[in-house]
Amino acid sequence: MKLKLGIPKGSLESATIDLFRRAGFSITTSSRSYFPAIDDPEIECMLIRAQEMARYVEDGVLDAGLTGHDWVMETEAKVETVADLIYAKQSFGKVRWVLAVPESSSFHSVKDLEGKIIATELVNATRCYLAAHGVTAKVEFSWGATEVKPPVLADAIVEVTETGSSLRANKLRIIETVLESNTQLIANLDSWHDEWKRRKLEDIRMLLEGAINALGKVGLMLNVERKNLDAVLAVLPALKRPTISHLSDEEWLAVNTILDESTVRSIIPRLKEAGAQGIVEYPLNKIVM
Repeated sequence: MKLKLGIPKGSLESATIDLFRRAGFSITTSSRSYFPAIDDPEIECMLIRAQEMARYVEDGVLDAGLTGHDWVMETEAKVETVADLIYAKQSFGKVRWVLAVPESSSFHSVKDLEGKIIATELVNATRCYLAAHGVTAKVEFSWGATEVKPPVLADAIVEVTETGSSLRANKLRIIETVLESNTQLIANLDSWHDEWKRRKLEDIRMLLEGAINALGKVGLMLNVERKNLDAVLAVLPALKRPTISHLSDEEWLAVNTILDESTVRSIIPRLKEAGAQGIVEYPLNKIVM
């Protein structure tokens, strides 16, 4: 038996493949094929645009796939959300679909767009947002390059952003957030109720979440004399509590902990001052909570 898994093609592709690598799966893509190789004989991968993923999962063409919550909402697909994976192509965080207008325009809220034209790839969700605010406007599907359409081809746009830099570069300003989104692992309803496929998906979820937990973290191990232990522990923040074990010399202890990578460069000198020796920093692929 195989699990048919959709990998998002496009902007999320490399981040997704890297996340799977951290989780322990090696996925190899080819420019000539939409069927990446994976080093798990129980999984069969297919590259699918994130915008289409939920529909193919709902129809059973795929057992499961990774796509944005935004596209699940946009297609109104009936699927099972297996996991929220808070990562994106740049920041490994959430993205926002925002309502943006030209910097020089007089628009300051969605109410100002009554009777106007809004260009977006997220048509259904935008119409729902407008309806919720009692605004009637023309929503046009945008095939791309949405940021360049105002003010000539549209009065405003609804576009996805992580940092807002592309919008600013095109002299647009954000007036409201329409939707927040993150990547999800979704499953076909029948596949989710299949015992073998559900177990496989739960294993994948655990490993992917472990890989996400490890992002930005490193492990640190060191040796310290018992008399200096309190001073060393006072320097160390920890995920929970450091692991402390005895060495062959009863007066010496080994300490293991997990730290934010950004803090290590300031902590290691303080550890040395507190009496730590043999300090080793090592990378982490997964932290399974």
